[in-house]
Amino acid sequence: MSDLCDLTACHARQKIETKEISPLELVDACIGRIEAVNHAVNAIVATCYERAREEALLAEKAVMNGSPLGALHGLPLGVKDLNVTAGLRTTFGSELYADWVPESDERIIAALRAAGAIVLGKTNTPEFGAGANTINRVYGATGNPFDVKRTCGGSSGGSAVALACGMVPLATGSDTGGSLRTPASFCGITSHRGTPGLVPSDRRTIGLSTYSVQGPMARNVHDTALMLSAMATHSTVDPLSGPVDASEFANLPSVDLSQLKVAWSTDLGVAPVDNQIATIFRERMNRLGTSFSSCTEQNPQLQTALETFWIIRGVHFLASHLDAYKTTPDKLGPNVSSNIKAALEMTSSDIGWAMAEQTRLYRNFQQFFEDYDLLLCPGNAVPPFPLETLYCDEINGQKLSNYIEWLGIASAITLTGHPVTMVPIGLDHTGAPIGVQVVGPKRHSDAFTLACAGEIELLLQMDPLTKRPVPTLEDFKR
Repeated sequence: MSDLCDLTACHARQKIETKEISPLELVDACIGRIEAVNHAVNAIVATCYERAREEALLAEKAVMNGSPLGALHGLPLGVKDLNVTAGLRTTFGSELYADWVPESDERIIAALRAAGAIVLGKTNTPEFGAGANTINRVYGATGNPFDVKRTCGGSSGGSAVALACGMVPLATGSDTGGSLRTPASFCGITSHRGTPGLVPSDRRTIGLSTYSVQGPMARNVHDTALMLSAMATHSTVDPLSGPVDASEFANLPSVDLSQLKVAWSTDLGVAPVDNQIATIFRERMNRLGTSFSSCTEQNPQLQTALETFWIIRGVHFLASHLDAYKTTPDKLGPNVSSNIKAALEMTSSDIGWAMAEQTRLYRNFQQFFEDYDLLLCPGNAVPPFPLETLYCDEINGQKLSNYIEWLGIASAITLTGHPVTMVPIGLDHTGAPIGVQVVGPKRHSDAFTLACAGEIELLLQMDPLTKRPVPTLEDFKR
């Protein structure tokens, strides 16, 4: 199954500008793909097709009239159901908001639409983004396009699946403990968790934190960077926002991989990782390593990262969901409820220790990068597990202490605030996609990190073992 909707975002945008295709043709192709395969995966959960077609016609007129075109002019967009969208049902995956239709877009969606993107619909997410299996009481579960009986990851799972299936060329995501990265890794697509504040948000409950970020998702690095060019800006609504030159994402700098000193790690020295995933990742690094000046297996000093992350996460859950826990506990799912309950049992001493420890871990990370230009590590710790399982509770025969510990390979990096680009590196031993996290050397090194990831992606695409996997959509035909 191949169509206009399989074009990369950059290629489609070029063809729109040169009048080779119309925005309406592209929108209709994406709608056709959604209608053909979404029934099997449940990635798109609310739609606005009529409005999208009207906006596509206006976008087409702008092209024909020679009007200035935005960076994303005419490109269909999937929006994660944690983003507030005007006139389009926004549930956050929660029964508390099952029927809410907002009157206005949040800042990020408004910026993407101002750049010319055309919203087709919302993508599925777990309740309030809690948990990396995309399932909720409002819309149900989203299946992995490589095996619909297994998880696609989360919490940006619907976006990742929509991209992998060619339903949209671009989609929004967000990330606290890996929500941009885990589903991208599980579904064979690309995402970028930027430096906190790079994509300013007017909805972050705790703004002075490295935790929650919004970010772009696409099918390759340059599409991801193009989308980021429309999302990144300076806005006083976000206390971590600062001056930024967004144009550098549309035109990534040149990078010579052969000049780079690279470190890689199977587990960051702290995260539980399936033994077979670790073996596969080590093999992939051995294939890739000759492309760098040096490529050394080395762990950063992040030994307390999982405990630190869990405690500070509890603070965020109390700030965001304590009122709902007190007033409508029956409306909350087990992930959110258990996280709040655990947070209420934490002491001020626990929180004080975690806050100080995050700073210590950050400083350790800066020292680590005195010797390296990049850090590479797996995108996921385990293969995708059964859809009905809320989370992975055991790795290598060892029970895990909470529902997000299996995400430690991603959450440990969250604490540092460094940018991370996820790139597919082929399939794992179960036939599911696996990715590599390309971790930048410092905060605000986003353009460099994306540029490096783009060069790595080119190398990976030349090897049949490591090229981006594509699901067989013919299996989904009705």
